[in-house]
Order: sequence, then structure tokens, then C-alpha cells
Amino acid sequence: MTRLIDVFNGDADGLCALRQLRLAEPADAELVTGPKRAIELLAGVDAAAGDRVTVLDVSLDRNRAALERLLGRGASVRWFDHHFAGPIPAHPLLEAHIDQSPATCTSVIVDGFLGGRFRAWAIAAAFGDGLPEVAERLAGSRALTPRDRETLRAVGEVLNYNAYGESEADLLVAPAALYRKLARYPDPLRFAAEAPVFAALRDRYRADMALALGVPAHRASARSAIYLLPDEAWSRRISGAFANHLAASRPERAHAVVVPDSAGGYSVSLRAPRAAPTGAVALARRFAGGGGREAAAGIDSLPEAALDALVAQFEAAFAAPDQR
Repeated sequence: MTRLIDVFNGDADGLCALRQLRLAEPADAELVTGPKRAIELLAGVDAAAGDRVTVLDVSLDRNRAALERLLGRGASVRWFDHHFAGPIPAHPLLEAHIDQSPATCTSVIVDGFLGGRFRAWAIAAAFGDGLPEVAERLAGSRALTPRDRETLRAVGEVLNYNAYGESEADLLVAPAALYRKLARYPDPLRFAAEAPVFAALRDRYRADMALALGVPAHRASARSAIYLLPDEAWSRRISGAFANHLAASRPERAHAVVVPDSAGGYSVSLRAPRAAPTGAVALARRFAGGGGREAAAGIDSLPEAALDALVAQFEAAFAAPDQR
């Protein structure tokens, strides 16, 4: 019997990408997901010949060995993503839809694949993934009121917010459970209007953001700013959303949000300047556990001893050209 397995990042982009696909192709698939920084998700998939695995919004490069294992067993894999991929294997059982442009996200890629049939989910995801210009462009193709657009922005932001944390214990709702709640609704506007979980997430998002906004920059210049948040669950939850907020507020700056982790080091959210959205993933990949995309990247667990090196390399990477 063929098994269907959906493997997806637990953030807004992964959730909304899967929602679109399963509206187009209804199926009771097994769900494999986790917090945003749980990237090597394919390692936990045990699929065999004839099984069909769909992967959404996780880096192929970070899952290469597991992908090769599944393909070698005869499982077919369909992959949608926008993160750094490295070389994409040429294999008859692999269908790859990967676009690493800084002006896209996985839900937008799926939206194109489906011909825009469920575009409201892609709009919400783009807002949540820190791509407001992309979201507004897509919204222009639909008859959406200004209130509708703000609602889609809020949906994307709170779904993304819920994905950040060192483990599922930091999250308000486990991503698989949150997807099952989303799956009750045909569009995100209905989800926002009717789902109690949306209001609960929105209220906690606002409270956590207020706490983050009270933290002064650790270091700041005209070109970059670094924020060190305290060792608290709210810090881990809000880190990505706070980085997106900073990037939107000061588009000429690069931003780094650093949060202590349980190993004695740090997790790091990096954002390139929105005015020139490249360079984040190159910097992140200099450190073990680093990855992402040109405009937004992260480091899963930065050793405490490497923090000064990160700060120096971050400021150098995003300095004015004549200061590099």
C-alpha cells in the first residue's frame, strides 16, 4: 500500500504551502514537521518503494544524505523550497521545484505550480516570511479589501511566530497540530475569523513583541544592528518575528537577533538589508548549523566562544563598500 508522507517546515511558509497542495490534492498523509529550526526532517522518514514523499520549505542541502537514501529505496520525492539547495540530484524519482531567489518563498512557488488557485494562503505566507512586497503584489491580483490584506498579514505573522523555539516545548501549538487546525478552513480569512487558536496566537505574539521592543540594541550602526535577547521562552518564540520587524522598520540595515540556547550557546536569526536583500545565507554558512536564503538565514546553535567572531563578520559583511 502506497504511503503518502508530507514533510514540512512548521512556520507560516511550510504550513501555507502544504495547505495549498492539499486543497488541490486532498489526501490523508502522514505529517512530519517540527519547530522552524528542525531542518533535517527527512532523516526521520522511513519510506520505501512506491511511497510518495512531499517536502516543503526545508533545505535540500541539509537533507541530502536522507534524500539519497529514500531515492535509493525507490520512494518518489517531490520537493518545493527556496533555501540554499546546493547541487540538485538528477534522479527519475525526484521532482524538484526549487527557486533560491530572494524575492520568493515556498508558498509562492506552490502558488505558481497550482496556477494561483489558493492564492490567499500564499499571500499570508509571504507576509509571514518577511516578504511584504511579494505579498502585496500577489494581493493585487485578487479582490481584497485593505482589511483583508491586514488580516492575511496577521495570519502570516502569527503562524511564523509560533514556529520559533529551541524545541516544541517553547511553542504555543505544535506545528502538526496547528496544521490540522488550518486544514479545517478553505482560506486564511476564514481561519482568522473562526479559529480560536488564531486569536490566542495573535495575543501572545503582541505581548512577546512588546517585550522584544523593550530590548535596546547590543551594537548598532547605520548599516547593521545586533540584538541580544534574554534567556527566556518568549525570546525564543519572538526571535524570527522580531528580526522581520526590525528589517521592515530599518530596510537599509542588516539585523542579527541572538538568543541563548540550552547548550550554552546561541541561536541566531540573520536578516540582510531589505534594500539589498543578499548575503545572509553566505554569512550563516560560515558557521556550523547555519543556513537559509539570501535575505534571511539563521544559525541553529552558535557556540558561546564564536559570538565575537559572528559579530565581527556580520558587521564586516554588511559594512559600506568602502569600509569592507
